[in-house]
Amino acid sequence: MRKIAILAAFAALVALPAQAQNARPNALVELPPKNGAHLTVTTPGWPDGGDIPFENTAYRGNVFPGLAWTAGPRGTQTYAVIMQDTDAIRNGEPILHWTLYNVPASVTKLDPGMAPGAKPEGSAYGPNVRGQEQPYAGPRTPPGPKHRYHLQVFALDTKLAADPAMNFDALITAMRGHVLASGEVVGLGRAP
Repeated sequence: MRKIAILAAFAALVALPAQAQNARPNALVELPPKNGAHLTVTTPGWPDGGDIPFENTAYRGNVFPGLAWTAGPRGTQTYAVIMQDTDAIRNGEPILHWTLYNVPASVTKLDPGMAPGAKPEGSAYGPNVRGQEQPYAGPRTPPGPKHRYHLQVFALDTKLAADPAMNFDALITAMRGHVLASGEVVGLGRAP
């Protein structure tokens, strides 16, 4: 009986959301804007909180869904984009699917199907689950409950030092204190 209770407690712990397991929060929580300013973020791929089409996943196509956001407040020099799966934890952190930083302030849209070499001039890919300097890595949700994928956009008052070997900690540290506004669109991933 005691063994069953221990297994039930373990199963309940595993089922808790990432934040409840003392994992690192997603970037939007970790990097609040200076004055609480908000960006409205959308994707033509799905409505906020909607299912991510399989063509935008690693299961079929791995096609970038496109992204648009409202312009940042006065003082915005660049944008950073971070995509995380907050329902899958690796090394105590939400799985990082994509980062793009130093997007010029004049850019507020990334086209659907954006090829890896078509990133905005001056921007750089950062770390993700596939390694450094990699383009979009679409979800590959395991069987079971749907996962939440957060496509987050940050308006920054600075340009970050480009570093092809930058890890996620270095990216967050460089952004800290420079976020003027932020927002996200969330998609739900599932296994086929």
